[in-house]
Amino acid sequence: MAATESRTARWLLIAAALGFLGIFLFLPLVAVFAEALEKGVGAYMAAIVEPDALAAIRLTLLVAAISVPVNILFGVSAAWAITKFDFPGKSLLITFIDLPFSVSPVVSGLIFVLLFGAHGWFGAWFAERDIQIIFAVPGIVLATVFVTFPFVARELIPLMTEQGRDDEEAALSLGASGWQTFWHVTLPNIRWGLLYGVLLCNARAMGEFGAVSVVSGHIRGLTNTMPLHVEILYNEYNFVAAFAVASLLALLALVTLVLKSIVEWRFNYHHRGTGH
Repeated sequence: MAATESRTARWLLIAAALGFLGIFLFLPLVAVFAEALEKGVGAYMAAIVEPDALAAIRLTLLVAAISVPVNILFGVSAAWAITKFDFPGKSLLITFIDLPFSVSPVVSGLIFVLLFGAHGWFGAWFAERDIQIIFAVPGIVLATVFVTFPFVARELIPLMTEQGRDDEEAALSLGASGWQTFWHVTLPNIRWGLLYGVLLCNARAMGEFGAVSVVSGHIRGLTNTMPLHVEILYNEYNFVAAFAVASLLALLALVTLVLKSIVEWRFNYHHRGTGH
């Protein structure tokens, strides 16, 4: 249909798309970096290496380093079970996987407070053993895992459904074990889709605000991730420092976008090469 459109219509559509990107993507990015560098590179670097900022960066990376592997394990296991086997409750499992997409992150954070808070269902049991979940790193990890666990599974389920079970059944009929089948047949077939899901999961883990805000307690230097630290600095009218830390998140998002584009290209190239 695009070939039948007039040149004017095509240029108008392109201009509209570029204008949308300029207003809602490029202009905010320029504003972030302009505000961050308003007082020079020295003030920018001072805001980045400030102890509370470094603590927020370390915590953000730690939470991502924990939650992403957990989501890889869950996502691959769930996708394998759903696409390779028939069992009662399969549709219910798919519904549960989609649950974080339909629940507000703030609500999910409140759920963990209800479960593990001082007056929660399991709070007293953990308190007796001097284990703190809420307002500590474990609570932040739990909240992040909850809001990110659909990403890997949701990337793999359609891909593995399309690929079918023929390759695995052939490997098993030739005497391969379940682990050998997974390692040498399934994993190579899903590697690009898996990497794509990991990138999305990691980006969401580092940028999550709502659920983490509820369970963190906003303790500076201890339970503030980068998004929470940006909020505190902004509320204190420390705009240069706030935008400096925000620029790091923007850079991480841009890196993720570039890697995502590369993975998409490789995945499409591999997809065409295999004829699937």
